Amino acid sequence: MRVIETRIPNVFILEVDGRKFLVTRSEYPPHYGERKFNGFKEWRLSRSKLGVLVERGIKIKIERDWKILYLGAASGTTVSHLADIADRGVIYAVEYAPRPFIGLLRLARERKNVIPLLRNAELPESYNGIVERVDLIYQDIAQKNQIEIFEENARFFLRDGGYGIIMVKAKSMDSTADPRKIYSEVMERLENNFRIINSVDLEPYHKDHIAIEVGYR
Repeated sequence: MRVIETRIPNVFILEVDGRKFLVTRSEYPPHYGERKFNGFKEWRLSRSKLGVLVERGIKIKIERDWKILYLGAASGTTVSHLADIADRGVIYAVEYAPRPFIGLLRLARERKNVIPLLRNAELPESYNGIVERVDLIYQDIAQKNQIEIFEENARFFLRDGGYGIIMVKAKSMDSTADPRKIYSEVMERLENNFRIINSVDLEPYHKDHIAIEVGYR
């Protein structure tokens, strides 16, 4: 087994029997059916959009002591890997649907750095007394108003000089429009308040999705 470091703390490429796996260093058991390799946890790209960015070598920045607000945490698949990376920080994981929230609660019972919040991300004032200023807002919400949700949460919680990663699902914003037109409109909107750092198409793992990295002006 060969272990290759990446730019991101606690994230590695593992070579096992001629195959390569993206992994995070983790002392915890599997959360969503991923494989474990002697203290490393497989990061399945088909289940995590953030994993696709990392695997492609995109220069995203996450530090071990960061405070992170995750909007649209679902059952905690990607949260589990972020918790491995930011092992000295904290992740505020917001999810509105009760069913996936059960899985998120199970994750939080294992991880001291995950705080699950059963809240509507459209109403950041409802968790304003819990969440502090954060270094990163990571959003994966497939709603028509997903950009408004990000902007409002950034206003409440993103520190000066903070960083955002937004997963944009074109079909959830307009099912009939050309996704490229949607992406262009989204980036034009974001440029009113943020610096666009990068945009990455997530095909073939996640159809009609792009990831947009932004910095607070």
